[in-house]
Amino acid sequence: MTISPYQLPDDLDALKRIIAAMVQDAVAAQAEIAKLRFQLARYRRAEFGRSSEKLARDAEQLELAIETLEADQAERLAAASPVVAAAIEAATEAQKPARRPLPEHLPREDVIHSAPCTCPACGGALLRIGEDVTETLDYVPGRFKVIRHVRAKLSCRACDIVVAAPAPDHAIARGRAGAGLLAHIVVSKYDDHLPLYRQAEIFAREGVNLETSTLSGWVGATAAALQPLIDALAAEVMASDTLHVDDTPVPVLAPGTGKTKTGRLWVYLRDERPHAGNAPPAVLYRYTPDRKGEHCRTELANFTGWLHADGYAGFGRLYEIAGMRSSDAALLSGPPRVAEVGCWSHVRRGFFDEWAAHQSKIAKEALDRIGALFDIERPIAGSPPDIRRAVRQRTARPRIDELATWLDEQLKKLPGKSDLAGAIRYARSRWHALTRYLDDGRLEISNNAAENQIRPAAMRDSFCTPYSSIWKH
Repeated sequence: MTISPYQLPDDLDALKRIIAAMVQDAVAAQAEIAKLRFQLARYRRAEFGRSSEKLARDAEQLELAIETLEADQAERLAAASPVVAAAIEAATEAQKPARRPLPEHLPREDVIHSAPCTCPACGGALLRIGEDVTETLDYVPGRFKVIRHVRAKLSCRACDIVVAAPAPDHAIARGRAGAGLLAHIVVSKYDDHLPLYRQAEIFAREGVNLETSTLSGWVGATAAALQPLIDALAAEVMASDTLHVDDTPVPVLAPGTGKTKTGRLWVYLRDERPHAGNAPPAVLYRYTPDRKGEHCRTELANFTGWLHADGYAGFGRLYEIAGMRSSDAALLSGPPRVAEVGCWSHVRRGFFDEWAAHQSKIAKEALDRIGALFDIERPIAGSPPDIRRAVRQRTARPRIDELATWLDEQLKKLPGKSDLAGAIRYARSRWHALTRYLDDGRLEISNNAAENQIRPAAMRDSFCTPYSSIWKH
């Protein structure tokens, strides 16, 4: 996220120190890239000497590590001020690959930019004296093409000035990649999980030779260009008063080690369709390196309303009023800023696991009773809140009251340390949050909506290194 100029100090020496630190970080990152490239070259040479699956895997991990460092470097450069960007470029200029001409065999598509008909200075007639051509490499599904932006250059005989159409805007500053090509590269990397070095190999088969470092730079600059849209999406999602939140573990490359560590991918979902709301559904993804509660609490710092979530302890402080949890209804003196809405699907899983493992009759009856609650929800999906609340009060409320009494009775019959007793205690300890949906038709019986949005990532066998500005958003 970019820093506002108002957050920077007014002292000139302090500003110089900030710029020097940023340049130092950029140089350190460039040195790390050079170190990894040297290590990669050594692995590549070893591969030719003898076949080794381990060497091949290590080389691929190094490729991913280099891509991540280069993309991070490019994002910092794209988001920096012109002064800082110039300092970073000057410090790392030697490592940049030479710019090659775009392949001649690719088809060209001209976009004509009209120049003024009369001289803007004196109104005199203009005489064509030439043209400037800026070429951008772009991609449409299945093939490359080169778009030629042709800008006529005209001169005024009366006042002897040269006039031309404004230079075209590019998706990324000083870049020669079109929006279609950038979209293809980013989708291939983060949705199709195709690393940049493999994309470079695919492009080379088309006669388009692009360095992996160039692709990394484009990815980083694209992330910086998308930041305003990401910020707008985050503001839109967090403005809702009903939110679904879930997270899943993802294996993340630990650069330079050839191993992976566990990061977290979070989903924040607004979906008013089940209660006939007017706002369109919107989902925000965030990546964090671990599951510390501070991450979700920071994200939800300005959120006020009802939060559908599992029993993750990291949410606990959000539900407190002067140190008291909102689930302890007897102690509350007023509504919490964030009200917990429990998930009956999470409750159901404890009983399902016990039924699958031991065919427990108690677990089976609990599943049937909880299933009846979900049966009530299906016919009223998409109905207005008042209708949903009325149906729940008339049909679901009596069933839930009966379920509470039945669970308490079964708990007395079970060994205290058994898994089934643990499933009952899990449900009863969250009863206030689990029954909150009965009193408000805008709320859901479960957090399945968020889980459905995060399931595609959870089902992946492996994850490439999540690039911060894509996956964290």
